[in-house]
Amino acid sequence: MSDHAPRPTPRHVYGTDHDDPDPGPQPGRTYVELVGGALDGQLLDVSGLTEEERAEGAYLITEVGLYGEGGRADYMPRPGDPGRWDWRGDVP
Repeated sequence: MSDHAPRPTPRHVYGTDHDDPDPGPQPGRTYVELVGGALDGQLLDVSGLTEEERAEGAYLITEVGLYGEGGRADYMPRPGDPGRWDWRGDVP
């Protein structure tokens, strides 16, 4: 048996390359967690968004959603918990 506990896998940030050696969150940035849908569990960097833009949510490009390549996943801030954005469906 090993005396070392397994290291947790770093959280993946939406938009980083699959082979990025450091796909996790970076210091000084603000992230929200994506909940549900094809991007479930990923983090979205919202550092450059205004409060108004954050309130509108986002359509995020994903190749693994209902519409395949070029499709988008619709995410909106969760009421009462703006640090989590809930999936509302896929759009072409």
